[in-house]
Amino acid sequence: MSAIDKYIRQSALPHIWCPGCGNGILLAAILRAIDKLQLDQKKTVIVSGIGCSSRASGYMNFNTLHTAHGRALPFATGIKLANPELNVLVLTGDGDSTAIGGNHFIHSCRRNIDITTIIFNNCIYGMTGGQSSPLSPTGAIATTAPYGHIERPFDIAALAIAAGATYVARGTAFHTVQLTDSVAKGIQNKGFSVIDAITQCPISFGRKNKMGGPAQMMQWQKDHAVFIQAAAKMKPEDLAGKFVIGELHKSESPEYTAEYDKMIARVQGKGDQA
Repeated sequence: MSAIDKYIRQSALPHIWCPGCGNGILLAAILRAIDKLQLDQKKTVIVSGIGCSSRASGYMNFNTLHTAHGRALPFATGIKLANPELNVLVLTGDGDSTAIGGNHFIHSCRRNIDITTIIFNNCIYGMTGGQSSPLSPTGAIATTAPYGHIERPFDIAALAIAAGATYVARGTAFHTVQLTDSVAKGIQNKGFSVIDAITQCPISFGRKNKMGGPAQMMQWQKDHAVFIQAAAKMKPEDLAGKFVIGELHKSESPEYTAEYDKMIARVQGKGDQA
C-alpha cells in the first residue's frame, strides 16, 4: 500500500481517463504534496470545474465539489470565505480556467485569496472533442482549427503574476518530483497560488499534431523544459521554443480573507462605540 492510497476513493476506480493521459500523474503529484504537508483530510477541500482534469476531484478522498464549467474558483472563494481555516485546492483545465473561467481566474489572482489552483494544461479541450483552448500553441491542429490555430496562447504564468497571484510555478507530468514540490509550496503560500502543470493528451492533442504516443509526448516535455536556475544563465535565443519550469514568482501581499476579517472587526468596533 502506497502513502497516497488513503487519499483515493477506491470505490470510484477505475478512472475514466484515456490510456497514456498525464492527469493521473498530476493527481499523484498533488496527493504526494498533501501527504508531505500532512494536511488534515477533514479540513481540506478539493474543488473542480468541468473537463478531463476536473474529474480528479471525484477520485480524491476529501470533501470535494464538482462544479459548473469555469466556475470552480467562485465556489472555492465562497468556501474559503465561509471557513478560512480550510485548505482549499482547485483542480482545473486550461480551457476551464482561462476561457469560460478566465474572468474568475484573474480576479482570484487580484484578490490574493488563499487558494491553490493547479491547472492541468494539455493545450486542448480533451473531453468535448479536441477544440483549441486559450493555451493551445499557435499552429496547433484542433477540431476547431483544422488548418492550424492562428491565435497566440496565453502565458498563464505571466498572466497570473500580472493579475496579482503571490505564488506562481510551472511543472510537467515528466518532472514529478519538482511538480510535487511546487504544489506543496503553493499550498504553504498564504495567498493565491497558481501551478501551471503541463500534461499530455495523446488522443485529442498528440494524435492530431503527430507528436507520437504518451512516451514521446513526455519526452517532448523533458526536452523542452528548462529549470529556472538554468534559464537564468541562458541567452534568449537559446530559450527559443522552450519553456521554463520551477518557482517563477513569489511575493507577499495582504490575503483576502484576513483583510475581510479585519474589516468586519473594524466595522463591529465602530458599531459598539455607537
